[in-house]
Amino acid sequence: MRFLPTDEQRAFARSLDAMLTAADTPTAVRAWAAGDPGPGRALWRGLGEAGVFALAVPEAYEGLGPRPVELAHAFVESGRHAVPGPLVETVAAAALLAELAGRGETGPAKRFLPGLVSGGTTASLVLAPDALALDPDVADALFVVTGDELRIAPGHTGIRVSADPVRRLAAPAPGGELLAAGPAVAAAAVRARRWALLATAAQALGVGLTLLDRTVAYAKQRTQFGAPIGSFQAVKHRLADTLLGLEFARPLLFGAALTFQEGDLAAAKAACGEAAYAAARGALQIHGAVGYTEELDLSLWLRKARPLRDAWGTPSWCRARVLAELTTTAGSRGTG
Repeated sequence: MRFLPTDEQRAFARSLDAMLTAADTPTAVRAWAAGDPGPGRALWRGLGEAGVFALAVPEAYEGLGPRPVELAHAFVESGRHAVPGPLVETVAAAALLAELAGRGETGPAKRFLPGLVSGGTTASLVLAPDALALDPDVADALFVVTGDELRIAPGHTGIRVSADPVRRLAAPAPGGELLAAGPAVAAAAVRARRWALLATAAQALGVGLTLLDRTVAYAKQRTQFGAPIGSFQAVKHRLADTLLGLEFARPLLFGAALTFQEGDLAAAKAACGEAAYAAARGALQIHGAVGYTEELDLSLWLRKARPLRDAWGTPSWCRARVLAELTTTAGSRGTG
């Protein structure tokens, strides 16, 4: 099993990094939080032109995939640059519609996939009962799976701001147009959840990496008692612990992208989410009081770590999935 990226994958990640760096994402993030999605949508168009949203969709349905490893690289970069909006949900919705098309339900795919793949259409997706949709006020389509039915919700009820003001949540309005029904919907939802787990884990890892980079830079320039605080053993150990957490999570992420098994994806999600959250806590502690200020760009990443840790599966849910898969595997070996 190969964990090291290929030259092509490295070049893809570098191109996304260069594009997002030039785009001044902090400005787009703040505008999104203030209710102006224009700059964020411009970022989406760039990601669409780069093929990011096509990576979860087979070529038969106008995609470039399935390429989960490349998608993981892309979402690490989206996390590193704090790209706003329901990126994960759009990719998961595209994967769901493509899976439905592969099982004979081609109508929704023909209708929505071209826009989703190109980045011209944003989507939010709800797969669990009573779950909240991310950014439904901005999304062009809100897909809801209930049992074996897929509907497009007619709207949403009441926006709630999460710990990250860029992430707005709301319950889908009941009813709406029925797009598909039957066992194919439930099977496609399982597939979509796997893509969501992978993309969210990658985003969390990217957030953690940026928090570490910014904290290291701050520790080198902030002085106390006539010396940079980065020279103090306590600070060194805290930064080293953060680095270890992120670097141990990285192979889990790309290993899960290769196997694409739910247990592996859940393990990666738990590890990346916990590592990013630890990076946020360390960043806040080392920055001190200045870390709380909204004017500091650091806050854009600090506020993402906790919501991403819990999105699409809390750490406890992820560990339960890993345990369930291990138990099933052990049981099948025992009976064999």
